[in-house]
Amino acid sequence: MAGSCLQPLQGCNLQGFKYLEFLRPLLSQLHDNATQRDRAGNRRLFFDQYACLLLLYFFNPVIKSLRGVQRASELEKTQSMLGCPRVSRGSLSEASSIFDPALLQAIIGELAHRAKPLAERRELEALRDLEAVDGSLFVALPKMAWALWKDDRHRAAKMHVHFHVLKAVPTSVTITAANDSERDQLQATLKPGGFYVFDRGFRGWAYFQRIVAAKASFVGRAQNNTVIHPVEERPLTAEARAAGIVRDVEIEEIGNQRHPMALKYPLRILVIDTGKRLFNGKPEFLILCTNRLDLPAELVALAYKFRWTIELFFRWFKCILACRHLLSTSLNGVTLQIYLGVIASLLISLWCGKKPTRATLEMLQFYFIGWATEEELRDHIARLKDNA
Repeated sequence: MAGSCLQPLQGCNLQGFKYLEFLRPLLSQLHDNATQRDRAGNRRLFFDQYACLLLLYFFNPVIKSLRGVQRASELEKTQSMLGCPRVSRGSLSEASSIFDPALLQAIIGELAHRAKPLAERRELEALRDLEAVDGSLFVALPKMAWALWKDDRHRAAKMHVHFHVLKAVPTSVTITAANDSERDQLQATLKPGGFYVFDRGFRGWAYFQRIVAAKASFVGRAQNNTVIHPVEERPLTAEARAAGIVRDVEIEEIGNQRHPMALKYPLRILVIDTGKRLFNGKPEFLILCTNRLDLPAELVALAYKFRWTIELFFRWFKCILACRHLLSTSLNGVTLQIYLGVIASLLISLWCGKKPTRATLEMLQFYFIGWATEEELRDHIARLKDNA
């Protein structure tokens, strides 16, 4: 939707605030954050109100900047529904630096917990807790010195995400400078009993062993030149062969004869024929490693395929939900914006019971600016559920 086709933001065009009421009990716990420094009692913008204003930014296509958020706060309807007075740009800028984004992580976790699996399939029960883990960059301005990346001319922030593949929702998010290690972030957020899938950026035998030592499990890529010392060759079922698996072995040692490395925890290697050919005409194989000795081989392969769900989420989040444009230049402000964007995405998933799409976001935005009626919005959501 081109900006020139949108009507000016007016109070009569704002509706849908009751959909944000769903968050009221969760946001209320934010209200007193950063009030300790206000000894004179002059604070007029509180954390829960600031959060609602930024959520309005995601759901109203007319609002495209921090100035647009400030102008929305001037409208009587906004002030009445959010319980806040007109907010100056200075107050919004201050808010981005003083409110604690870590408080939003509990809300993200609670909303993700409320989400239901999109597909109740018996054969997927073993993967019910699987989370894809990865990071994605947000290009930053040159003046954002904290976001140093590559060299002095490049800046970026990195979003580290845990994504529940069967619910299709993010469950945990952290924000760092682009140079921060994704491996270290996963190591810091590992949970006993967690089940994680990741790509080649996380590979490393010592790293795999640390994951197992944390009493978590994983499926990840191993190096293609891995020298396999099998302890046990596992027989391949018809289902495993149909998934392209050509070898399934348990190992307790890796490396060549001169430089062997004993593993403290046994691992499992699966060799999968991708069906593609290398430049020399030889078949291309995918080498997976896991500590899940109990899973059928075809489910290990399926778990790795589910890794792509997080890539689809990044595309949705940055390109469709429009979180690529950063409203703040500070790490704290960027973190607040991205966390609230994740909350907006979770709300759409909970409202619709499906993965958020461009069409659904557009319908919600039509409703929030008064172009669509509540009945039309409900009909849209009902059609999504009927087609599930």
